[in-house]
Amino acid sequence: QVQLVESGGGLVQPGGSLRLSCAASGSFAGVNAMGWFRQAPGKERESVARITAGGNTYYADSVKGRFTISRDNAKNTVYLQMSSLKSEDTAVYYCGAVVVVAGYQYDYWGQGTQVTVSS
Repeated sequence: QVQLVESGGGLVQPGGSLRLSCAASGSFAGVNAMGWFRQAPGKERESVARITAGGNTYYADSVKGRFTISRDNAKNTVYLQMSSLKSEDTAVYYCGAVVVVAGYQYDYWGQGTQVTVSS
């Protein structure tokens, strides 16, 4: 069984920073793409950033220049460094990963962590 466990959310003032972490654990052969998504109240879940196994990164236009995604393949962990946070960044942030199990790829999700940007 594969689990993704997120940490690092919380309350931060506008202009502040937070770092989210998401670690994959369980029995699997490897982890391919990993990414962060978010869902604000009353809105659909949207992609924030993603990173391939080789380290290529992609960002939503709304976070370019402010957020940085990275990963530690040895720890099967993905990070999201968020800076210059705005109130519109308030959402539940979810980690997603494509995990290889018994030769097949499966999508897994974390439980979500709340990020609130408010003064």
